Amino acid sequence: MNDTVKIYALGGLDENGKCMICVQVNDDIYVIGTGALIPDKTMPGIDYVIPKIDYLVEHKSQVKAYLLLHGHDDEFGALPFIYEQVPAPVYGSPITLQMLKIFTQHVKKDPGMFDLHPVPATSSFRIGARVFHFFHTAHNIADSCGLAIETSLGNVVFTGDFVIENSADPGYLNDMNAIAKLSESPTLALLTESFYATRPGYTAPLYKLTPHIEETFKNAPGRLFVSLFQTNLYNLEEIVRLARAYRKKVVCYDEATRKAIDEIASCGQLIIPPANFASTDDILRIRDQDLVIVMLGFGSRLFRKIALLASGQNEDRRIRLKETDTFILANPSDDNTEIEYVDAADELYRSPASVQIIPKKTFLKMHASEEDLKMMASILKPKYYVPVKGLFKDLLANAQLALSMGINLNHNSVFVLENGLTLRIDEKGAKLIDEKIPHGDIMIDGAGVGDVSPEVLGDRQRLAEGVVIIAATISRSRQQVVAGPDVQMRGFLYGKDAEVLIREVTKVFDVTVAEFLDRDYNIGEVRQNVYERTVRAIRRMSGKEPMVLPLLIEVD
Repeated sequence: MNDTVKIYALGGLDENGKCMICVQVNDDIYVIGTGALIPDKTMPGIDYVIPKIDYLVEHKSQVKAYLLLHGHDDEFGALPFIYEQVPAPVYGSPITLQMLKIFTQHVKKDPGMFDLHPVPATSSFRIGARVFHFFHTAHNIADSCGLAIETSLGNVVFTGDFVIENSADPGYLNDMNAIAKLSESPTLALLTESFYATRPGYTAPLYKLTPHIEETFKNAPGRLFVSLFQTNLYNLEEIVRLARAYRKKVVCYDEATRKAIDEIASCGQLIIPPANFASTDDILRIRDQDLVIVMLGFGSRLFRKIALLASGQNEDRRIRLKETDTFILANPSDDNTEIEYVDAADELYRSPASVQIIPKKTFLKMHASEEDLKMMASILKPKYYVPVKGLFKDLLANAQLALSMGINLNHNSVFVLENGLTLRIDEKGAKLIDEKIPHGDIMIDGAGVGDVSPEVLGDRQRLAEGVVIIAATISRSRQQVVAGPDVQMRGFLYGKDAEVLIREVTKVFDVTVAEFLDRDYNIGEVRQNVYERTVRAIRRMSGKEPMVLPLLIEVD
């Protein structure tokens, strides 16, 4: 009897992050990736956004495995928060699983809860009676891999994040032999990432940092500062190699950077010889031209760290930028952090140091461009093609690329899915079916999982626009306001603009309260009316909507 395959996503389609692809073969569900998304400024106070997993909870007896393809939080960041609800064996390369454990400790969860199964980045293994194949890929963390799932209809192949690279270190190579071996069997469906699907050519070698900064390492008159995203291990290893080549000492900018490097070293990556390593205590004892100070971090937090250093507000007084210093900004922004990136760069240019910014047009992330995608599709020659991981424009560009290749793909065999939409493949063919899978976002706020409502986010956004407090005391027996109103503004308007608005708010308050005082009123109803009318008045006059707090005290 032939297998029936269903493919659906709980996250990662039409968005950059929280990728979670489910491949269901008959009744068994295999979850590929459990990613988290780093929120933007519209989600104040939120640490991570992860996929909603109600469907997996409802069908948890069918979930047979989690398959993790590389060691970044966009691949496994949701797993520490959802695993106890839907436990299953977790498969990945040793480095991937070690990074999962480190991340789990970082979010204050217990790594001991996982049932971990480390397998080599190129290997074949069984989950139950079904055969799976990992194949080594080149991504910016070592031992990344793609995945093939054997079915009676052919292999379901997911490339993971990759570039075609034939001259990198062994930990960052595509195993073309393993991919070619997979091509000897029919490929039922090929799922490929879409992040750079609109970009012509190959990504290699534009993800390499060394060509941009080697001259700076060679000729810098003083200390070198280099900022990188913490997950970009490939470029971090380049920094260490350059430091060794030019006999410079590597110094961790802060305790967070030191801890991150220690964690990476625990995975067998990034071995810094003692002769090339120094602590912050050594900064004043070593010649400036012999120092490379490395700053690591995540997203907007890293940009804030850069801005504090550039403005002289960082905690460590021993590290202050000076005229002989050079700061290499080697962490281009993504769509969610553009504002913070520009602010940090602007502060750097105000500092005394020389600034070298590595532009993202010529310094790429390790994701597949057009020719990388074409190479993979031409080798595997899939019967069906499914773009994943990216915004809708990227998914569509990936689909159009597949249609242009002349490998017998057409509009009936290339599918652009949305989160929750199900593709069913059986011996009769492939089609989208009317089986909408519940999906959505769960927000992680500190230790809280999914307990941040849209109302709370709205309040946080209004707090960011300022606070208006209206305080007054009302006597029920005398039916009048006996104190106030006292209108205070914080983080909103000042000077003459504030005076005008305070007069208007006071007027709105007086008129609103007067409507209630000559009858039997409810103080809660009074507060609500004061709030609603004040918000409308402020919005009309200023175009803003700050947090409005009516503090009405009732006395006899």
